[in-house]
Amino acid sequence: MRRVLSVAMVATLMLAAGVVSRAVALDEDRAAAIAELRSLAQSTRTAEMRTDHLEGSIAIAEKDTAARAAVLEVRPAFVVEIAALREAMEGADGKIDTSAHRAAAMSAQASVLAERKDPATVIAATATVHSLIDRVGQDVGNWEAAQYAAPSGPAWSSSGPDGFARVRAALDRVGGGGVGLYESASCAGGTAPACANSSGYIKYRADIVGWSADQLNWAMAHELAHIYQFRVWGALTSSDVYRSSFGGDPEFLANCMAVVRGYPGPIGCDSEQQAWASGIWVGAVR
Repeated sequence: MRRVLSVAMVATLMLAAGVVSRAVALDEDRAAAIAELRSLAQSTRTAEMRTDHLEGSIAIAEKDTAARAAVLEVRPAFVVEIAALREAMEGADGKIDTSAHRAAAMSAQASVLAERKDPATVIAATATVHSLIDRVGQDVGNWEAAQYAAPSGPAWSSSGPDGFARVRAALDRVGGGGVGLYESASCAGGTAPACANSSGYIKYRADIVGWSADQLNWAMAHELAHIYQFRVWGALTSSDVYRSSFGGDPEFLANCMAVVRGYPGPIGCDSEQQAWASGIWVGAVR
């Protein structure tokens, strides 16, 4: 009986051991399957991320290509305006100073050459050049009108031809080539050494022919500034910046405009005022 029980117990233990062994094997297989599934899922996620990245890169490249194409599409109009401005300035040679117009055009051209994505920048630069063409035309028209609106009689009296030539040279030097110049003692009843007329010419008092070159250059730059102020007078006197930064004083503004041209006088101005005043030289009231 004991032997039978022993055999039965051994058989039971062996059976249990087999079950446990099988369970362990199944657990190991299950763990391996789970690990494989996790690896597969990670590979899938990695592939999806790569696909998303590739699709994003393609979208960015397509957008960049479209932007560049849009910029190239509007560039020809800018080139046409630049050519027209060059022709206008050639026609203005000997009549008006176009250095400020040329500088503004070169600035616009630099912005166009640097732009790769935003066609609005090119369109704005094109509009700027077009406005410069209009300004050159207006300036030439004003110059031509001034030739007929100038005072009658000789350009000098007591200052003599040499004195007149010295003042004339100073006016030409500061950019007033073609602007009418006449000797007169009528500026502010004779108390002012020089003055500008809204018709586009400048008068000077005879004694300034003895001024130093720097003083004479400043005086002519100052009066020439008034000529340019007259051309935008309505917009200028309506400008909030003109009132807040210059006190609505055309004399102060003229001094600052002379500084911009490189001919400082007894009264200076800061960099922000100079930046704003420079616009008047090209007919821009910002």
